[in-house]
Amino acid sequence: MNPVKRLRTACYTTNITMSIVGNLPPLLFLTFRSMYGLSYSLLGTLVLINFCTQLAVDLVFSFFSHKFNIPLTVKLTPAFSLVGFLLYALAPVLFPNAVYAGLVLGTVVFSAGSGLAEVLISPVIAALPSDNPDRDMSKLHSIYAWGVVGVVIFSTLFLLVFGSGSWQILMALMMLIPLFATLLFTRVQIPPMETPEKLSGALAFFRQGMVWLCVAAIFLGGASEVTMAQWASSYLEQAIGISKVWGDVFGVALFGMTLGIGRTLYANIGKNITKVLMCCGIGASVCYLTTVFSANPIVGLAACALTGLCTSMMWPGSLIVASDRFPMGGVFIFALMAAGGDLGASVGPQMVGTITDMVIASPALMEKAAQLALSPEQMGMKVGMLAASAFPILSVLVYTILHKKSAKKA
Repeated sequence: MNPVKRLRTACYTTNITMSIVGNLPPLLFLTFRSMYGLSYSLLGTLVLINFCTQLAVDLVFSFFSHKFNIPLTVKLTPAFSLVGFLLYALAPVLFPNAVYAGLVLGTVVFSAGSGLAEVLISPVIAALPSDNPDRDMSKLHSIYAWGVVGVVIFSTLFLLVFGSGSWQILMALMMLIPLFATLLFTRVQIPPMETPEKLSGALAFFRQGMVWLCVAAIFLGGASEVTMAQWASSYLEQAIGISKVWGDVFGVALFGMTLGIGRTLYANIGKNITKVLMCCGIGASVCYLTTVFSANPIVGLAACALTGLCTSMMWPGSLIVASDRFPMGGVFIFALMAAGGDLGASVGPQMVGTITDMVIASPALMEKAAQLALSPEQMGMKVGMLAASAFPILSVLVYTILHKKSAKKA
């Protein structure tokens, strides 16, 4: 394998590792709830910790990327996830009386690896010679989406065959992916990437309003995509009444598949990214509202799945707009955008978990749920998802402004 191809493969494999970080833990939420008695708020907090850790990494690199040995950090990125997966799997062994603490520790470590990947893998791909860098960026993110499909289907079938009690073995198997990525990064040369020479160089970007608009765009895109991705499994089972196996395979896996299809299509034939973003925001808003208000389980499942297609370009599309607008931003711009996306990905899922628990604890709302023939968890999750629909709805406004500004620039 030639060095450039090896480097690309290492980047793609690292993105698959990111799909494990973002999507395997939520598939285990109900397992953790039944085995360890964790509340929805605590489960949502694991998601919050995941993305807040990534956010912290993003912010550090936003301001201090010039202080790091970038090539070495790139090569060590998947190793963090590898160690985190190991700690996560060993949580019941290392912390028998406080399993949640072990899950938190593992989450922090593998999330740090995912945060580094978000900041560094995209600029590595952008730095490689290419005839169409926008499509290469979309391809990189499509690899993540197809990784989601593989992770969900494999994990669901594994747990179905071997039982939820075998979740630690599943985590051990997933460690093979970051191990392979770590090995691939050996003996390759990382291309040079732009970083601000000092802190003042980074701060200068904050005076530009377009920077904040791009950050708002990826914040709303991250919240729209990740909230549905994180809660779809539990939502389909608890709120719509679809069994876990079918909910995971035909809901979560189809979400990942449509996410991949959308990014792959743009990678091959895509153009006019700001128009695409506007369509994504409108489609995601419709899907969220359909999921909440539809009484038909099949329609609800289809809406969850199609949310993947509608949110497919919201994250990478925002990156494309930002990198096109600020070509000299280098690692700083990618780090700042990753921070915005991770903040959205933190706020959205945690909000759903918190609202779900608040609704369940409210006697008045439980009385209303009984009138609507809904269980407490059905009512709570529907209200939580309804609140989360604000993210794609607001994104339409932001993407419209981006489109107008881009049109003026052209």
